[in-house]
Amino acid sequence: MLEPLRQGLPPLDPAAVSYAASCSLPARLEAVREARRFTRHTLDQWELGDRFDDVCLVVSELVTNALRHAPPPGDGPSHDPLPPVRLHLMRWTERLVCAVRDAGQEGPVTREADDFSAESGRGLFLVDSFSDSWGWHPLSGSLGGKVVWALFRLTPA
Repeated sequence: MLEPLRQGLPPLDPAAVSYAASCSLPARLEAVREARRFTRHTLDQWELGDRFDDVCLVVSELVTNALRHAPPPGDGPSHDPLPPVRLHLMRWTERLVCAVRDAGQEGPVTREADDFSAESGRGLFLVDSFSDSWGWHPLSGSLGGKVVWALFRLTPA
């Protein structure tokens, strides 16, 4: 399995985005179900329902990791409660990007593909298997935290 790309997304022209949608998710495990529902609704609107299974699996893993590895509430600046996890879906003509923002500072930790006995890290193997590429980048300024993203290539209509 390849290490995640830390430099951020491959070059994509933000002005060429065909569609974009995002939602805030509460910092609790029920957010994974909400993320799947949001993804289903969004992909159906964009006429990408046939990609739902792969995209939903990846979104579920990214949101689960964001919730599992985020710092506990009160560990943020000034001990404020952590901001919710944020899911972004962006569609270009031939690409779909799923990005999950959270308050954690640490990047994703991958496991070797044959290390399925490990307690965690298997979800990133699924992300790597079902997306065309993935990675992460830290956020700076008042946002802080990081964004973990996955890219899916789309076939032109």
